[in-house]
Amino acid sequence: MPKTLVVIAGPTAVGKTDVAIKLARHLDTVVISADSRQFYKEMSIGTAKPTPQELAEVKHYFIDSHSVTHSFTVGAYEKQVLQLLDELFKMHDKVILAGGSGLFIKAVCEGFDDLPSAPPEIRQKLNEEFEEKGITYLQDRLKIADPDYYNEADLDNPRRLIRALEVFEVTGKPFSSFRMAAASPRPFNCIKIGLSLPRDILYERINRRVDVMIEQGLVDEARTLLNYRYYNALDTVGYAELFEYFDGKTDLQTAISLIKQNTRRFAKRQLTWFRRDPEIKWFDISQPEFLNRVLSVVDNT
Repeated sequence: MPKTLVVIAGPTAVGKTDVAIKLARHLDTVVISADSRQFYKEMSIGTAKPTPQELAEVKHYFIDSHSVTHSFTVGAYEKQVLQLLDELFKMHDKVILAGGSGLFIKAVCEGFDDLPSAPPEIRQKLNEEFEEKGITYLQDRLKIADPDYYNEADLDNPRRLIRALEVFEVTGKPFSSFRMAAASPRPFNCIKIGLSLPRDILYERINRRVDVMIEQGLVDEARTLLNYRYYNALDTVGYAELFEYFDGKTDLQTAISLIKQNTRRFAKRQLTWFRRDPEIKWFDISQPEFLNRVLSVVDNT
């Protein structure tokens, strides 16, 4: 009988960790993180990792597994998770994959083409063009080179724009074409559970979570990472805004407000990504008995 990977997906702050742990305890299984920032051991407060108590309840993988100084690509994640699943499925009929990084979930369930690397001189040229001409120049170039990616990209993130343009310059093919490969067959089934909340409730939870992160010491944590700010791992909501504060470009209250605003925007983009997947079964966690309905779906798969 085929094994099953149970995916718990959804926007930030919706409650994926709590649901994944309850599901794992019900199934007597383990959780693999699909949050592309919780991998990094130097980033804890700003990534809302499971607490030590939660980690003690259920075995988690890919939490604190890497350093911000080491590049960890989607392709590398796919390979390592598939190897891990080979071992875990010897002990468990079902394993949980939980997180909000849609591309990483897609890589595990369907496969993902490794993106070609660009020579340093191409990246340097694009960075110089960004410095000289601004982000609008990159946006305009991307719109011409890859309109599909332009319509879904975070257009305010220059690193994402530069990465897409690198791929186009190296291959002559749009970045989006490398994410449309035919799904690779897997020796296990994937069942995908999407968690949602009414927007006002979700945004309230996001705002409160940011306040709690500040209370827990996010500013000091970000300060310890200032020397690593140009690593890809730190190109992250919650840290980028505080780096601007450290640079004297804004005050702390403005930085905190921007973290809340940018996190809400990030949640919206996550939902847009996941809503495109017709295989996801959605559950509003504010509804009565939602967890029992999730358990029923998983138990009968």
